[in-house]
Amino acid sequence: MRQFFFFVFLLFLISCEQGAKKDTNAASRPEYVLLIHGGAGYGTRADMSPEREKAYHDILECVLDTGSAILSRGGSSLDAVEAAIRIMENSPMFNAGKGAVFTEQGCNELDASIMDGRDLNAGAVAGVRSIRNPISAAREVMTGSKHVLLIGEGAEKFAAAQGIEMVDPSYFYTERRWRSLQRIRKKQEESYREKSGKFSTVGAVALDQQGNLAAGTSTGGMTNKMAGRVGDSPVIGAGTYADNETCAVSATGHGEYFIRHVVAYDISALMKYKGWGLEKAANHVINKKLKSRKAGGGVIALDNNGMMAATFNTTSMIRAWVTSDGEKKIFLYEE
Repeated sequence: MRQFFFFVFLLFLISCEQGAKKDTNAASRPEYVLLIHGGAGYGTRADMSPEREKAYHDILECVLDTGSAILSRGGSSLDAVEAAIRIMENSPMFNAGKGAVFTEQGCNELDASIMDGRDLNAGAVAGVRSIRNPISAAREVMTGSKHVLLIGEGAEKFAAAQGIEMVDPSYFYTERRWRSLQRIRKKQEESYREKSGKFSTVGAVALDQQGNLAAGTSTGGMTNKMAGRVGDSPVIGAGTYADNETCAVSATGHGEYFIRHVVAYDISALMKYKGWGLEKAANHVINKKLKSRKAGGGVIALDNNGMMAATFNTTSMIRAWVTSDGEKKIFLYEE
């Protein structure tokens, strides 16, 4: 009997300790966090003009200000993620939406996904050509259908029926992306990528004041990709994942490898089943698993205590964040 009471008392102490840890984590957690990326690549400061660098800073600051305004007034992490990505989709600076690259057929095919960490609900679209903001279409798939992923014409019909803004495919034409396709068509792909190749997918992860995580990713894919090719960005668990129990992740990189290694979910799984911290899990997946396969790219990730990771194995990754504590940072290079 004495042993029984000792065992019960021991369980009580353990429970109190765990409760104290939870209270401490909740007390130290920022009210909200927004972390964004504009793609990983091989560029350095020397590859970017001062004018282009300023343009990136200006648009990223606008994204942070928009997202933090939503979060600061008690808005949801989903709303912040969608709004942040829409701004980047509307800018020709990024390989998403307006700035999407061209396929081998000379058209633009866009992919996006979004996920809610509260209930693991998710939505995605792939291979769409007429949806101005694929991230908003992905959210409509999540909330307005019984499916997770819609593709091509079916996705476009669904988006139009939900009132998502549609555009003529010519909207996505930019001279810079068209010139990139021509260079690659002339079989200069390898030298071009070594100089300034980028996986300039965009993404966002957020933690709101209610403690909910969300993640979203949007891309135009890879220049000169085979028509119909789909990368990791709209694949839940590969390019996007969010779970309130662990973390929210948005990826950018060579999509085929991110799909094979289920990168976004793998980070969450290492935290959930091995008890690893966010930074350790992200570093293991990006700088060990992927690097051993010679796969380039990176992730932004955010855990349920507001801890952040921006991990990449390329020479640079555009990333930025803002927190309720007043911290705001923008980085375009490895620094």
